[in-house]
Amino acid sequence: MSETDNEVQAAPGNRVLAIKKIYTKDLSFETPNSPEIFLDDWTPEVDVRMRTDVKAINDSDSEVVLNVTLTVRLGQRTAYLVEVHQAGIFEASGYREAELEEVLGGQCPQILFPYLRETISDVVTRGGFPPFIMAPMNLEAMFAHQKEQRAAASAGGPSH
Repeated sequence: MSETDNEVQAAPGNRVLAIKKIYTKDLSFETPNSPEIFLDDWTPEVDVRMRTDVKAINDSDSEVVLNVTLTVRLGQRTAYLVEVHQAGIFEASGYREAELEEVLGGQCPQILFPYLRETISDVVTRGGFPPFIMAPMNLEAMFAHQKEQRAAASAGGPSH
């Protein structure tokens, strides 16, 4: 596979989005109530919290990090807690500022999401629990919604 296989033309012209690297930046897995938790009936309550961080590295490269905290409880007891920071280095050039924000805040996290799902599923299974398969998410739509909420809040309008 050549370097250009990871490159996606965003639109005609000079716009380029290229994946330079995808990696797990941070990973934590805790089972605070093991081994007793393994003897309980498996009827979990799931809480997923997600956010995205974007940091410019240079004029065209940015690090995008999809941060997820997954807490699974059986009643009042935590079965497991997973924190994953799935990251990527993306080259994005030829975009206007507003377009670049959408690419880095929505499209790049969407690219990272399958890697995040695999990391979570793998670590949970290795921890002795049934596989956890995160449902598909439209991170581009989530980014657009959050952007609308921020704009409404800064304008003093109602937020949803």
